[in-house]
Amino acid sequence: MIDPEQARRIKLLALDVDGVLTDNGIWVAPIGGDRIEFKRFDIQDGLGLVLLRSTAIEVAWISGRHSDATALRAKELRIPTVIQDSGARKFPVMERLLAEKGLSWAEVAYVGDDIADLPVLRRVGLPVTVANACPEVKAVAILVTTALGGHGAVREAVVALLKARGEWEATVATYLRERGETTP
Repeated sequence: MIDPEQARRIKLLALDVDGVLTDNGIWVAPIGGDRIEFKRFDIQDGLGLVLLRSTAIEVAWISGRHSDATALRAKELRIPTVIQDSGARKFPVMERLLAEKGLSWAEVAYVGDDIADLPVLRRVGLPVTVANACPEVKAVAILVTTALGGHGAVREAVVALLKARGEWEATVATYLRERGETTP
């Protein structure tokens, strides 16, 4: 359960990619002499991120490895900030991001799943993890989703955050209205 006061402070939802937005699996194949990588992203997670567009919460993806598949999916979802650091140095990446945006750690919700996420999860105002996260990460999280990473965990976190802020119903109504829904 997310404390409503804590939820209302959140201005940025930052997400790890592999293991949170994906199920941690990658497919790599040589095609036409090029290395091609495939990842599976959950559509419900994507819709959860689309729903955030009508709120005051910004979204950022922070990945510990570079992937064209990640960049492509982020572009499809119009994610404004995607940082792929091949050294998995997420803490300094987040420090720079917060400085650029003029945000404090208390104004950030972060969803991570593995050891590389621990330094960030220990600092943010709302540490969240997925059901299949490592034990060390689960120990510091305020919210552990019931869904596995890559299988609706991000959507679950978004819904929990918006419900705690008292914004869920209005966000859904806005989404439906933007798509031509006219029934009250």
